[in-house]
Amino acid sequence: MTMMPAALATALTEIQCDEIPVPEMEPGKVLVKTSLASLCGSDLHIVYMGWNAYEFPLEHGYPGHEGIGEVIDPGDSDYQEGDLVLTAPNIWSSKVFAGYQLIDPQFLLKLPTDVPPAHLLMVQQLGTVVFGARKLPPLLGKTVVMLGQGSVGLFHDFLLRRLGAHRIIAVEPVAARLEAGRRMGIDEAIDVTGQRATDAVLDLTNGEGADVVIEGVGSVETLNQTLKMVKPLGTIAVFGLPPTMERVPFDWDTFFRKRLDMYTTFGAQDEPGLPAFQLATDFITRGEIDMAPFVTHQFPIEKVQEAFDLAYSKEDGALKVSLTF
Repeated sequence: MTMMPAALATALTEIQCDEIPVPEMEPGKVLVKTSLASLCGSDLHIVYMGWNAYEFPLEHGYPGHEGIGEVIDPGDSDYQEGDLVLTAPNIWSSKVFAGYQLIDPQFLLKLPTDVPPAHLLMVQQLGTVVFGARKLPPLLGKTVVMLGQGSVGLFHDFLLRRLGAHRIIAVEPVAARLEAGRRMGIDEAIDVTGQRATDAVLDLTNGEGADVVIEGVGSVETLNQTLKMVKPLGTIAVFGLPPTMERVPFDWDTFFRKRLDMYTTFGAQDEPGLPAFQLATDFITRGEIDMAPFVTHQFPIEKVQEAFDLAYSKEDGALKVSLTF
């Protein structure tokens, strides 16, 4: 029996590497050998905070959903053996943190072979940002606040300028990440959090607030903070995931009085043909965005706990932490 490495989250904040059998081929599926997988903020919300984690241990390979690999058995799909593919399953079928994956072909995207694989690994998250950006209101001449300058925030910086945003204000307490935001072309950098950050945004907008605020952190505090930073009749895009399965306090009064529009971003992987991920691939292959600065740390799957700990701590200049197989 052929074995493979696979991550297993055994309890909150605890994840290890096991050896389990390679899955047997099933009708309607594609067998992919994983080469790289990256850690997303949603993985941390699940493994470290318990969002969408009803009982531990979780399934082997879960919650990984950002990966690339080689098609080993295409089944009856249109893929060919040896194809390099993005593996971008939705959250309900995510098992990317494993040496091999059985995956529905709708969650695969063929990738070019003349771009560094570590750069192509960023297609999934950039594609999710592309997907979410389509819901933004017209940004020409508008001021946008981006809460967080991890890879999600930085990819938003990249797209916001292309969508015509006049002024991009980034809020991020980690110096290395804020510096990355400056390299991406933000106009104003705020290196504090909480009320001081809110006050700074209001000072920069003459007390009015921003036209659009994008929440890319995923905390109760930052969710409610967006309501204070945005101007009346403004828009809030909630990109960050909830930090818990429990109900959270919400400043309904401010939301109501300001007559705000608020929406979430979810479901990019379920879009037929994965068009947002294809556009992200095009951005990377055409050199419109340089992914080299994002690929900061790699760990072998056997050190998955160290990888998660670093991604959670945000230390050592970590922007995107990935696993090798």
